Amino acid sequence: MCFGRSRRRERDPGRESEFGRHSRRLRPASLATGTRASRFPQAVRVDFMAYIAKSEKSEPTGFSKILHLNWGLMLLVLSASALGLIVLYSVAGGSWHPWASAQAIRFAFGLAIILVVAVVPVWFWQGIAVPTYIGAIGFLILVELLGVTGMGARRWIDLGFVRLQPSEFMKVALVMALATYYDWLSLEKVSRPLWILPPLAMILIPAEIIRNQPDLGTSVLVVAGGLFVMFAAGVSLLYFAALAAAAAAIVAFVIWSRGTEWQVLKDYQYKRLDTFFDPSLDPFGSGYHITQSKIALGSGGWSGRGFLQGTQSQLNFLPEKHTDFVFTTFAEEFGFVWGMLLIAIYGIILGYCVVFAITSRNRYSSLLVLGLGGMFFLYFTINMGMVMGLLPVVGVPLPFISYGGSATMVLAIAFGLIQSAHVHRAR
Repeated sequence: MCFGRSRRRERDPGRESEFGRHSRRLRPASLATGTRASRFPQAVRVDFMAYIAKSEKSEPTGFSKILHLNWGLMLLVLSASALGLIVLYSVAGGSWHPWASAQAIRFAFGLAIILVVAVVPVWFWQGIAVPTYIGAIGFLILVELLGVTGMGARRWIDLGFVRLQPSEFMKVALVMALATYYDWLSLEKVSRPLWILPPLAMILIPAEIIRNQPDLGTSVLVVAGGLFVMFAAGVSLLYFAALAAAAAAIVAFVIWSRGTEWQVLKDYQYKRLDTFFDPSLDPFGSGYHITQSKIALGSGGWSGRGFLQGTQSQLNFLPEKHTDFVFTTFAEEFGFVWGMLLIAIYGIILGYCVVFAITSRNRYSSLLVLGLGGMFFLYFTINMGMVMGLLPVVGVPLPFISYGGSATMVLAIAFGLIQSAHVHRAR
């Protein structure tokens, strides 16, 4: 055993493969095909090896990985979560129980998940992406067999100490698997019809299983998130134009099937669509949610009614005030200004994701971050559009604000992966 400067640092195989990946991308074509290195100037070989050495040396190790986290992004996540705890405290009438205290514990656990996932090299997560996706499919099937029914839907697996919603975890698993697929696939094949079929199958299989639970909101998020990764990977826009036409045809078919023996959606889902177009059709039934939501949003005004002073939420006019409709509670008590502040926090988080993806030299990391950022965007856009009456009512939580265990854990995993891509990027 040697000591001092002569001792060679051992590197794990994963890191070697990551640098090998960089070398394949930067290596001239003739080097990649085995042409003799003597044909290239010495300066080219020296510069190339200097780049590899610099990347290897500058990647943080051990505890220094924590210091290399993007703490601006962490601060934004903490800020949004703090606002969520304040709102949950308010909707309980000024009490930590039953929602705020449980959510605080979940967020503390989620913060630990972010840190653990972030310090693990991103190549490791790429290596387990496909098994993770297959496992998520297995859990979705397990829900059909052993799932717990609640509010007319079978979506959860009861583990005794916690209820897990596998459909939430599928969102992240799908993004990981698609990013791995397109990192493996050469750019010349991305838009070829034969290579479009596997990712479409990867998207539609879990989406259909989730829709049958029934959980239309999560199914829509899975499809939209998968298509976003395909778009980011460079799939031709002609496919998306054809998909838009097919979607229009499917919507027409769904509407036409209503009242038949083979109608596509459940009766309550059709009522939600009716309510979306005209809430006054059933103001005390299917239109009650959106009617009370609009009243709460409008009554908040610019500065809000004040902390613990919201009438719609405190007097229990507003349904699901701690989950899907929590933004209306927030806007009623804190007003338009604070509502825009929350939207600004979300927007800056998205900005960080875009910057991470653009500056990354690793295709998998770029697609992973863009896919997870797109998933986050869909979360808050669909939720806010729903409570404002701009979109049909579906069960989509507001990130870091809504009460819920599975959604909190999924967001923690997602932002841990984003931080992992940032910490282990080539420098």
